[in-house]
Amino acid sequence: MSTEIQKSAYESILVVSTKNGEEFVAGVVAKFKELIEANATLDSVDEWGARKLAYLINKESEGYYVLFNFTAAADFPAELDRVYKITDGVLRSLIIKKEA
Repeated sequence: MSTEIQKSAYESILVVSTKNGEEFVAGVVAKFKELIEANATLDSVDEWGARKLAYLINKESEGYYVLFNFTAAADFPAELDRVYKITDGVLRSLIIKKEA
């Protein structure tokens, strides 16, 4: 009987506040890149850059968008979402399991 952990492909979009400057944004992106690399296989990071938001979030009109594609065990996305929620500067985040 195999004990290999089932892994799935995920996609996560992250919107970071730009009000604290470029160094802050780079630090937040680096933090999540390291977190994903430590717990999953990071397939790609696509930084879309600063974009105007469709509506104000926390009185901010602009956010820095980053798309992460990764492969992980089923328990990691919940932990990633938890860390997104408690990190200062994260305006919005979304994690989607890709179809096999």
